[in-house]
Amino acid sequence: MTAYVGLGSNLGDRSRNLQGAIDRLGKVGIISSVSSVYQTKPWMMDGYQPRYLNQVAAVQTTLDALQVVIELLAIESSLGRVREERNASRTLDLDLLLHGDTVLEATGVTVPHPRLHERAFVLVPLAEIAAEVVHPILGRTISDLAGESDRSGISGIL
Repeated sequence: MTAYVGLGSNLGDRSRNLQGAIDRLGKVGIISSVSSVYQTKPWMMDGYQPRYLNQVAAVQTTLDALQVVIELLAIESSLGRVREERNASRTLDLDLLLHGDTVLEATGVTVPHPRLHERAFVLVPLAEIAAEVVHPILGRTISDLAGESDRSGISGIL
């Protein structure tokens, strides 16, 4: 099963935060591909926040979606993530975007990520490594969704 994990950081040493998460994703499974790193504006935020670095990793896993989310939360915590208010700046944010064809709504966990199709900051790096993957609810390829997304907040590949 392939799990696609979105990674983001806008506090501290952003590159190191992302690399630390990539290094720890072995707890979830075997990393099969990693996108480029993109610099992006904060999504839907009023006021100032530093720019994010975002990327996506594909992980081959035997864990179910809920187990993957539990591991991602543990990785965030191990790298200093403190959960405060929603959409606040963060040292690290790990989101399970897709888990094969899994469709799941459980307490605190929704797969595919409920706002995946709205967010160029994950669609663009996801399309880089999984263009032909089909969104299990929308029935559209990631490439199509990324092509329709507003890329104005993405300032480049690092």
